[in-house]
Amino acid sequence: MKRRILFSAALCMLVSFSFAQKKAVKDAKSAMNSKKYEEANALIRPALEDPETANDPETWKIYGDIGYHQFEEENKRMVMGQMSDDAKMYNGLLAAYKPYLKADELGQLPDEKGNIKNKFRKNISDNLRYGFPYLRNGGAVAIENNESAKALEFFMAYWNMPTLDLFKGNKDAMKYFAEQDTSIQEVKYFAAIVAMNMNDTKKAIEILDRITKEPFIPNPTYQESDVYEYLASQYIKEGDTAKFITALESGATKFPQSKYFVPNLINQYIDKGQLDKALSYLDKAIANDPANTCDFMGVKASIYADKKDYEKAEGYYNEALAKDGNCERALEGLAVTYILQAQDLKEKSAKSGNRSGQTTFDEQANNLYKKAYPLLEKYKGLLIARNTDKSLDWDIKQALVKLRNVYYNLNMPEFDATEAEMAKYND
Repeated sequence: MKRRILFSAALCMLVSFSFAQKKAVKDAKSAMNSKKYEEANALIRPALEDPETANDPETWKIYGDIGYHQFEEENKRMVMGQMSDDAKMYNGLLAAYKPYLKADELGQLPDEKGNIKNKFRKNISDNLRYGFPYLRNGGAVAIENNESAKALEFFMAYWNMPTLDLFKGNKDAMKYFAEQDTSIQEVKYFAAIVAMNMNDTKKAIEILDRITKEPFIPNPTYQESDVYEYLASQYIKEGDTAKFITALESGATKFPQSKYFVPNLINQYIDKGQLDKALSYLDKAIANDPANTCDFMGVKASIYADKKDYEKAEGYYNEALAKDGNCERALEGLAVTYILQAQDLKEKSAKSGNRSGQTTFDEQANNLYKKAYPLLEKYKGLLIARNTDKSLDWDIKQALVKLRNVYYNLNMPEFDATEAEMAKYND
C-alpha cells in the first residue's frame, strides 16, 4: 500500500512538472507578445528539455518566434528610418534560425494515423525567406565586431537556407533563391575565409571541399581556382601531404594554366623522387602555358642534369633559350651543366696514367668552361639590371662565385676583377 502511495505521489509530481512546462510555453508566448524577450527566453528554456514539451513543434516555434520578433521589431525601425539596434536585430534573426528548423522537423513527423499536419511550416518559411538577406548582413557586422564564430554561423545559415526541406515545392521561394545565386556563391567564400582566419583548418577544409562539390557561379569576388588553392594550402597546414598532392592534381587538371597548381605539383614530385610524373606534368605545363617555357623547360632540363644525362639537359636548356634568350634559369642551368661536365673531365685527367690522356681531358674541360662563362656573364648582367632594391645580392654573389671558378680554370685575367667585385656583395 505504501508503495502504491509513493508511486502515485511520484506520478502526480511528474504530471505537475509536465503541466508546469506546458504553462511555461504559454507564459513565454505571452511575455514575447508583450515584448519581454529576456523573460520569454528564460521561461521557455526548461520546456526545451522536458520530454513532454521538447518534442512539441509549438515549443520550438515559439522559441524561434522570440528571436524573430526581436529581429522584426528592430527591422521595422530600420526600414522606417528610425534608430534601430543592429545587434538585437541580427542576433534575433540568428537566434530564430535553428529553433525554426527544429520546429519544422518535428512538425513533419506523422501522427498516430500516419498523417503529417505541419501547421507551422508556412509561417516559418515566410519568416526565414524574409530574413534571408539579413543573414549575410549579420555576418558582415559580426566580422566588423571581430566576432568570427558568429559571422560563420550567419554565413552558413545563409548558404544552407536554399537547401532546406521546408522550401521544397515552394516555387516562389526557389525562384527567389535562384536569383541570389551570385550572392550565395560569394557567401560560401566568406565562410571559408572566416574559418581560415580562425585557424580552424578542419572547418575550413570542410567548407572548401563542399564548395568544390557544388556548382560554381561566376562572381566579382573570387575565381573558382582560388577555392582549390585555399584547399591545398589548408591540407599543408594540417600536415596532410597526401591530400595536398591530391588537391594539387585536381587543381592542375581543372586549371592547367594556373601558376599555383602545376609548379607546386612538379616540386612535390621532384621532392619525392617521382621524376617521371614530374616530367609528364612539365610537358603538359609547357603545352598549356607556352609563355612560361623558360621556367618549365629549365626545370625539365635540371631534372636530366641531376640524373647526369647532360646531353638531354643541354638540349632542353638550349630549347628554352631559343624561346627566350634572356631566360635566366636556362643561362645559369646550362652554364652549371658545362661546369659539372668540365669538373668530371678534370677528375679523369688527374686519374689518367698517361700524358696524352690528361691533355685530351684538359682540352675537353677547357672547351666546356669556355662555353660556360659567356652564359654566366649574361646571367650576372641580367641580375644586376634587376637588382634595384638589393634583393638579388645573394644571387649575384653566387653567379660571381661560379664565374670566378671558370676564370680560374681558364687562367683568365678576369679572375682578379671578379674577386674584387664579389667583395661588394659580402655581408
